[in-house]
Amino acid sequence: MALQILGGLISSVAGLGKTYIEGKNAVSKAKSEAQAAVIVKAAESEADWEKIMAENSGQSWKDEWLTLLFSIPLIMAFLPSMVPYVKEGFIVLEQMPDWYQYTLSVIVAASFGVRSAVGLMKVKK
Repeated sequence: MALQILGGLISSVAGLGKTYIEGKNAVSKAKSEAQAAVIVKAAESEADWEKIMAENSGQSWKDEWLTLLFSIPLIMAFLPSMVPYVKEGFIVLEQMPDWYQYTLSVIVAASFGVRSAVGLMKVKK
């Protein structure tokens, strides 16, 4: 009789432990699924934004303007008489306030896409 009671007690405790572990696993699985859903939604939102920006850039000249503007120092760097001006220009730009440099990065990002701006902002010392 005592053995049956002890066996029943052990069985009950084991059942409670199993239920507790199953509950913890269910909570963990639900959290993981929620985090995965947030990551997927964020990726979809970013892709949608980039698609809209690409569609809108077809109606704007700002991409061409920025490409031309960024090409000027590139072209001047191959003209020996212009090299000192290019060097001085970049020295002056490097001394601009951080807010100006970041704003320039954001402008370029808005035109060419967010991913390219992330690299520009990490270049800062």
